[in-house]
Amino acid sequence: MIIIHGGRVLRPGTFASELLDVIVDGDTIVDLTAPASVRSDAAQRIDASGKLLIPGLVNGHTHAQVALARGVFDRYTLELYLNAMAWTTGRRMLEDKYLSAAIGATELVRKGCTAAYDMFAEFPLPTSEGIGAVARAYSDVGVRVVIAPMLADRSFYQAIPGLLDVLPDDLRDAVLKIEYAPHSQTIAACRTIMQSWAWDRDHVRPALGPTIPHHCSDAFLVECRDLGAELELRIQMHVAESKLQAIVGQRRYGKSLVAHLDALGLLSPRFCAAHGIWIDADDRSRLSGAGASIAHNPGSNFKLGSGMADLRRMLDSGINGALGTDGCASSDNLNPFEAMRLASFVSRVGDHPVESWVTSREALHAATEGGARALGFERIGRIAAGYKADIVFIDLAAVHYMPCNDVANQLVFCEDGTGVESVMIGGRMVLDHGRFTTIDPVKLRTQAEEAVARLSSQARDGRALSERLAPFVGQHCNALAAAPHHVHQVWGNGPVLPELLR
Repeated sequence: MIIIHGGRVLRPGTFASELLDVIVDGDTIVDLTAPASVRSDAAQRIDASGKLLIPGLVNGHTHAQVALARGVFDRYTLELYLNAMAWTTGRRMLEDKYLSAAIGATELVRKGCTAAYDMFAEFPLPTSEGIGAVARAYSDVGVRVVIAPMLADRSFYQAIPGLLDVLPDDLRDAVLKIEYAPHSQTIAACRTIMQSWAWDRDHVRPALGPTIPHHCSDAFLVECRDLGAELELRIQMHVAESKLQAIVGQRRYGKSLVAHLDALGLLSPRFCAAHGIWIDADDRSRLSGAGASIAHNPGSNFKLGSGMADLRRMLDSGINGALGTDGCASSDNLNPFEAMRLASFVSRVGDHPVESWVTSREALHAATEGGARALGFERIGRIAAGYKADIVFIDLAAVHYMPCNDVANQLVFCEDGTGVESVMIGGRMVLDHGRFTTIDPVKLRTQAEEAVARLSSQARDGRALSERLAPFVGQHCNALAAAPHHVHQVWGNGPVLPELLR
């Protein structure tokens, strides 16, 4: 038994703080009691005086494969970023996949995050060894994770209408060599991986990640749906992340991406849409009616210029909202405190009246219980009896709590991760007074430098090809996404998407 005493506990619902002792037995919180009301000579005691105890934050969307590509890009749209993915994440050995995931998991802990939904990319198809490397990295660091291998049976160049036609012959020939495995082969690989899952599902769970609707044939999406239902797997997809995606959906399907996924039967309480920027009221109604979640990623949405997702209307329509950082190549950090701050602030520059702005407490809920629901971890996201002992110790002596007027406001509007002193996951101190107990960050840094030197050399030809393709990709995708000047992303209840095609 562990008694965490002397700290202020962030209570669910109100997010007010209260002086309480937290009683932990094994990996679970068994009671919250008045200070010093439980005495036990056998219990381990942890002094949390001067600390605010908050539930571990939950990252609703990230990518393990990109940690070694942090800081590589600037002024890239989503489509230019996807064009560069081959050289930034390709040619990875198993140790690179482990290292990339371990770096990401380590940063999550340092920023107060104890669980993540990870869409890990491994092409042309996922492997047991690759998924195992990512699972081992998260497990070694101690972070809970849902791993959804990112899947497709069309390449980026095949998925964008007309893109192949505008490429010079030599570039077209080069990208046509990029082939993903047939969907039946990918589904068979996923079935093998999921059915032979050896990891403790209290900490590491499998899911499916068909990456973007039009990057997957309908037959593939239906097989993902059926495998998910059969094995009770969650599904996460990038949905309407960019204006281009919304337009391609209308052109390909004659309806919105959400409506198409609904028609195929993918929407359910096990479904999570990442981003959901270019959706309208009908889309929100479909997601809400299915009990689905949306992982809102304001940081990468801004960096890639994708737009501003309307978290306010998502929540008002009954959608479960989670917050994500996206991968640290498209957002460059894995800081859920930044995601909370941006999620609240974004709601204040649209058409919402002040009384409809996303509050600090709503942002906190999305980063804790909303994220837990999206991941399917039923007993994380709050400090309460019966919940897992995933607890972050915030140092109230940090300068951004001077003075401490409202802890919820200051966690969202002031905290940047530097106030995180210790992190407990499942009753085990993973970060103890700023020191990692499970992994050596200095060793990770050395390994990362060595890996990047090797991978950069190997990626030289791929990078050159990507850079030659970039002007054609940028011009074509910009033209495809172009709309009359009076059409722009609006936050309203009207049917926005059809107007984009006029």
